[in-house]
Amino acid sequence: QVWLVESGGGLVQAGGSLRLSCAASGRTISTYTMGWFRQAPGKERDVVAAISWGGGSTAYADSVKGRFTISRDNAKNTVYLQMNSLKPEDTAVYYCAARLSRAGISKLPIITDFGSWGQGTQVTVSS
Repeated sequence: QVWLVESGGGLVQAGGSLRLSCAASGRTISTYTMGWFRQAPGKERDVVAAISWGGGSTAYADSVKGRFTISRDNAKNTVYLQMNSLKPEDTAVYYCAARLSRAGISKLPIITDFGSWGQGTQVTVSS
């Protein structure tokens, strides 16, 4: 079992930036595909980005391509989501998730692919 804790959320103005972190414990994440998801009020939880176990492949939702960057540091057991040019529609609770897999990523994974989840961190973008 891998335990995940997100941090770095907050309130930012439109056009601003935030960097989310996801610290893992319990197991090394070097054998896990990692993902970031988000859930806005009254909406379903959607995938934002994912990164393969070694960082060699990534995938992004169309709505964040060119603005968000997912990365990982397996030595620190941590995954990051750099969010730039934030928009009010990016407002949501952001969740980190882990999937035991050493395969590459050819397409965005889906929520049911992931077995471990963090508690989430709130991101609010004001207009």
